[in-house]
Amino acid sequence: MNWTSVTVVTSSEAVEAVSYILTNEGAEGIQIDDAADFANLRPGKYGEHGEIVDPDEIPHRKQGAAVTGYFPEKTFMPEIVPTIKMRVAKLKDYGLNPGNDQVTAATVNNKDWATVWQKYYHPLRVTNELTIVPQWEDYQPVQESEKLIYLDPGMAFGTGTHPTTRLMMEALEKVVRGGESMIDVGTGSGVLSIAAKQIGVGAVAAYDVDEVAVRSAKKNIALNPVASDIKLGVNSLLDGIHTQVDIVVANILAEIIVPLIPQAYEDLKPGGLFLTSGIIDDKAELIRQKLTAQGFIIDSETKMKDWHGIIAHKPAEDE
Repeated sequence: MNWTSVTVVTSSEAVEAVSYILTNEGAEGIQIDDAADFANLRPGKYGEHGEIVDPDEIPHRKQGAAVTGYFPEKTFMPEIVPTIKMRVAKLKDYGLNPGNDQVTAATVNNKDWATVWQKYYHPLRVTNELTIVPQWEDYQPVQESEKLIYLDPGMAFGTGTHPTTRLMMEALEKVVRGGESMIDVGTGSGVLSIAAKQIGVGAVAAYDVDEVAVRSAKKNIALNPVASDIKLGVNSLLDGIHTQVDIVVANILAEIIVPLIPQAYEDLKPGGLFLTSGIIDDKAELIRQKLTAQGFIIDSETKMKDWHGIIAHKPAEDE
């Protein structure tokens, strides 16, 4: 089976938003080539035979990013490509830099799609404890405390390399004590849910509005036995979900966080934590205001590049 690839040349800050647009328009796979990913790499065993290689010597983008979505060959591209181009251009209305507005389409065979990103994606130590490992890599922990998250990045974004994902993994590592219940809203590849299980969270429910993302998360969960009991489902934010949990995590765009805030407040236990990211500089104050107006107390805020991560909590009964 052949596929049609649609590549959007954009900025690093818009990678997740462009990925969402492509999957929302019907892409059944996403490939990301982001110059920012190489900023996190240090010399290591990246060679074909395990030899030490300097990442600067590996061919890669020097600036910005290219996000490629893979569409079934029967997709009517003359309609899809202009729609994607229009939606990408509108990202500037949400405070994101859409890049140079370049959108191109090409035909690619299934074998190429299955292997093309492997030369770019390598084990990455994201936090003090957590390391993201592509499923095809034979990686041994450097330290006893290191916990591995195996991912197949071929079907959804959220591989741990983007600042928003890293901010949330660091936040989880900071707040989790063990045994908590958690909801992951907009789970994508499932990386945050898997990370939560690795560091001791108890019951985890993960939802995404995109069926492709949910299938991807299911595949990645299968690669990580510690995460086998995660509950997965297709759902729009927390619509229709009425439960009480200790933590709600959402790594989604600020405009989508806004309607989630009252839902998260309802579904958190008193004292429960709301961890959010996907918040670009221009939207940070909006999210702070909405959180405070809802009754949340902001505990801390971290920043990586142009992105913010916020830890807030629902007041305990004695507050």
